Amino acid sequence: MFLIIVIASVIAAIWRMSSTQAATNNLSLQQARAYQAAQAGIEWGISRALEEECSEEKRSFTLDGFSGLFQVDVSCSETDSSDLPEEGIQNIVFYTITSEAEYASVGSPDHAYRQLQAVIEHATVETGSGAGED
Repeated sequence: MFLIIVIASVIAAIWRMSSTQAATNNLSLQQARAYQAAQAGIEWGISRALEEECSEEKRSFTLDGFSGLFQVDVSCSETDSSDLPEEGIQNIVFYTITSEAEYASVGSPDHAYRQLQAVIEHATVETGSGAGED
């Protein structure tokens, strides 16, 4: 009887470790997907900012291939900097882009969330007009 209890306990422990490992792998995969979705949001935000469509209002989109479960929110803020006439630069603008990617809903066992932020610099350079001449 003792041997049967010991063997059953070992089998139960192995089954529990196996199910925990599978859940950990699934969550790790969802976190990696959330990171890539947030990275896609950053790249989309950069293209919008360089086209001078920067908006602090969050813009949302869903990624194809994820059954609409990933929600990506992208926002952008703009900060002007001073001119650098000695370098021939008329205006420098800094764009801070924030991308948030979320999979499933909060409380779900496979909920994943990532937030990434990037700062890019866009400079307007003087052309012609005798820049640098006395």
